[in-house]
Amino acid sequence: MKSVAELSPDVARLVTDRPVAGRSFTAGEASVAEVYAMAAWLRARLPGRAAGAVCLAADDRALIAAALLASLAGGPVLLLPFAFSAPALAAMHEATAFAVAITDVQRDLPPGVEVVCPRRGDAGPELRRQTIAPQQELLRLYTGGSTGVPQLWSKTGINLLAEALFLARHFGVSPEDRIVATISPYHIYGLLYSVLLPLVAGASVVPGMPSYPDEIVRAVEDHAASILVSVPAHYRILRGRAAMGPGLRRAFSSAGMLDPADNRAFCRHNPAGIVEIYGSTETGGIALRHRGRGEERFTPYPTLDWRIQAERLSIRSPYLSPNLPLQADGFFVTGDRVEASAEGGFHLRGRADSITKVAGKRVDLEEIAALIRRQPGVTDCLVLALADDGGREHRIVAMVEGREVEIEALRRQLATHLEPYALPRAIRIVDRMPLKDNGKYDRPAILRLLAP
Repeated sequence: MKSVAELSPDVARLVTDRPVAGRSFTAGEASVAEVYAMAAWLRARLPGRAAGAVCLAADDRALIAAALLASLAGGPVLLLPFAFSAPALAAMHEATAFAVAITDVQRDLPPGVEVVCPRRGDAGPELRRQTIAPQQELLRLYTGGSTGVPQLWSKTGINLLAEALFLARHFGVSPEDRIVATISPYHIYGLLYSVLLPLVAGASVVPGMPSYPDEIVRAVEDHAASILVSVPAHYRILRGRAAMGPGLRRAFSSAGMLDPADNRAFCRHNPAGIVEIYGSTETGGIALRHRGRGEERFTPYPTLDWRIQAERLSIRSPYLSPNLPLQADGFFVTGDRVEASAEGGFHLRGRADSITKVAGKRVDLEEIAALIRRQPGVTDCLVLALADDGGREHRIVAMVEGREVEIEALRRQLATHLEPYALPRAIRIVDRMPLKDNGKYDRPAILRLLAP
């Protein structure tokens, strides 16, 4: 693992190295030289760090990369919204009081916010060689969290750049690679793999964010992509699709656990298989596995230390957000239950908060969900424990995805495996699980559907 001092030259080179002429950043749209020119333009026009954070409300990955470079060169801390709607931007403004916003198109920003909107061809003085220290804050971004309430997390230069540099080296990403990403760059996974990874490795990224099966396949084929960055929900809808082209050498999945059947279906047509990345916004990447190669355990990144404490995973990592509470020796205790593997690494055994009490009895919601997923016709499900009786007791509810699932047959099957207190009191069958743009469950929408 590189120290902060060892990483400082890497950060400086990223800001000041002259980009290779003609190299593309977003395929067919923006060159690397244009990204650096926009970064210089932004750095000259944005306030300094002392003036407060700046909202970055743009979809364009080239502009996001330019804003990151400007921040690294001494510009302001960046705020990444959890949504671009007027209420979401107003809520973030109320919480952070940002006075300036960088945009690529017109947004419904709160009154009085200054808008900075760079265009292709805009340029400024060369970026300064004096950059922020790697341990300084670079940006803040949101995660939905287990409650569905957006939470703002701080990430430093070393959090993000150290991980991007590790990924580039570990997976051999190079300027010859072209990346298709189906996830928003406002999710930590999308930001790392579709903005920072191409920036540090010199690869190019295909514009847009395809989400339908035909769109994803066409984007990979039309651009001869070598890397696919996607999420479990998109691999599910790709089930049964033919190979995406001989050039696809890497496929990644994160933002939730990948269904084994979806993994097998993809591997049948795409020999590269899928690398599953385990981590979170606040922790950064932690471990990976490749079930197409027979790996059922997760192997932690060699750049971090890990241990198991009372069945929970603890890590010490350069990617940890400075918001996190650390133990005296620098370890952070995650909310995930794990079991050590005899071959090294660990197996995930669900969330620590998936254990709840019903009628005084211990119930594992993950075990119930796994049982439901094994039933005929079920493609996905989410099991929740909702507060009842003034919060002193809980009732179990389940949302089940499957067009041909018979609810009474499902209840009978569950009754043969579960104690009466562990049976879901409410089951809702849906054609598709409500999902957010980042591929995770939309818990507020699910709770509305599960309401009596």
